Amino acid sequence: MAASELQHEQALKKFLDARPELCVELDNLNPLLAQAKGETLEQFRDERLHEAFEAEAERLGLFAWELTLKLTAATEEDYQAQRLEVHKEVAEMAGMDWLEYCELYGLEE
Repeated sequence: MAASELQHEQALKKFLDARPELCVELDNLNPLLAQAKGETLEQFRDERLHEAFEAEAERLGLFAWELTLKLTAATEEDYQAQRLEVHKEVAEMAGMDWLEYCELYGLEE
């Protein structure tokens, strides 16, 4: 079960709440930059927020969906269980052997 849209929105909120400086930066984006990209200021802001979220996930050595789970899981155990479940789904969709997949991504079951 991949992270839901609701989980992702909750994770973005937690992420932003923990970074007041990013919130200020996002609230003060140049509207001309959004216009130049053919986007509304809200779309442009959302894109910058998602970029910051993905950059933080990368910095932590995670996929963005893993950071979403990490920020929304009730406990570390819940996070690990959900993370493994999603990885299993990905391996299955890719038609990969689970042990081979674990080795490729450094997972321990």
